[in-house]
Amino acid sequence: MPTDILMPALSPTMEKGNLAKWLKKEGDAIKAGDVIAEIETDKATMEVEAVDEGTLAKIVIPEGTADVPVNELIGLIAAEGEDVKAVAAGGGSKPAPAPKKAESAAPAKPTEAVSVPQGLPQERARPQDAAAPAEANGARVFSSPLARRIAKEAGLDLAGLQGSGPHGRIVEKDVRAAMEGGAQPAPVAKPDAAAAAAPAAARPPAPAGASDEAIKKLFAAGSYTEVPHDGMRKTIARRLVEAKSTVPHYYLTLDCELDALLALREQVNAAAPKDKDGKPAYRVSVNDFVIKALALALIRVPDANVTWTEAAMLKHKHADIGVAVAMPGGLITPVIRQADTKSLSAITIEAKDFVARARARKLRPEEYTGGTSAISNLGMYGIKVFSAVINPPQSSIFAIGAGEKRVVVKNNAPAIATVMSVTISADHRAMDGALGAELIAAFKTLIEHPMSMLV
Repeated sequence: MPTDILMPALSPTMEKGNLAKWLKKEGDAIKAGDVIAEIETDKATMEVEAVDEGTLAKIVIPEGTADVPVNELIGLIAAEGEDVKAVAAGGGSKPAPAPKKAESAAPAKPTEAVSVPQGLPQERARPQDAAAPAEANGARVFSSPLARRIAKEAGLDLAGLQGSGPHGRIVEKDVRAAMEGGAQPAPVAKPDAAAAAAPAAARPPAPAGASDEAIKKLFAAGSYTEVPHDGMRKTIARRLVEAKSTVPHYYLTLDCELDALLALREQVNAAAPKDKDGKPAYRVSVNDFVIKALALALIRVPDANVTWTEAAMLKHKHADIGVAVAMPGGLITPVIRQADTKSLSAITIEAKDFVARARARKLRPEEYTGGTSAISNLGMYGIKVFSAVINPPQSSIFAIGAGEKRVVVKNNAPAIATVMSVTISADHRAMDGALGAELIAAFKTLIEHPMSMLV
């Protein structure tokens, strides 16, 4: 039986990707684990490995093709002993539409193999561990291609299984265990009668802005140049509209004095170990202190260290902090996991690595998804105060302004202090205003008494 090569879902939110390059050609022998193609997402370029052995019988989607939907057929592998020509002529079990060719095929960027999440850095993830959505009663079930195929052949419903893979993905061993445990075949799904009966006109239409042509008519012909949106910009636009449309934001601002933190930072950096050339092992930034302060604040205010779902509130045991990183054409938010448990030097080293790899588009999906809160720092641009947009499923984000000398009142007398304005954007579903105020107050206390972050 031939094996379908499907466009993989390299992250839970991925819907489309660009097939940048085929690393195997038709007729090549393939072993399980061979890297066969490079896929460009809106965030990174990833390698795809073969699941089964055989011969690459047919390339269905040519390299350089843009916007290939997840789970679309991109190639066929003939099993050992199968007629390769017959497999190629017969197509796959899932038809593919005519591919949409990219206007200009971008050269493949440096790639990095898909890996498992933090905590298992030495193990290389196989495609059967990569997330891919399956539909079950309207809910998305993330599973590997191999797990889906075995479940389909056995007639099992993946929605009833508990995944043991990264981020709860259902992998092969979960399906095998269910089969050995006597799981029953999935019943035929029946459409919800009320949903089927509801006329399309009864559903509220999605809001729409002015058409492209209507907008262009507002400007004189020849007075502008059109720059098509790339995948990253499209994803950012969609996610921002989704966040502002579905997440009820509210905003709270506090001023934090930085003088004690700046003095401690000098001491920490002066004490950093040096190599034989006299270069320090690390250099802690103000932003590193900010990351640590937010992580500890979330632990001190555990009711704010949460994620909203429609059925329940997820209360997290650790604080995973996203850090917004600007890059050409957009931004990305890598996540420092369990930042509450890490030293300032460890946060410094990890954040520096994330920034470098983010700008080179080498981050793995598990490195920029999830997180309980985030930091967006525009202080280096001289911005004093701003409000950031929450990145779901996070329930808050802290907007960090510039530290500057200001006149403050101390002991009923004017004094000069270095002050930084901080604004929290919070999801009102996950935390009410008083809880948000408690969180930002805990953050302020840690910033103004930074020695408590070291003990």
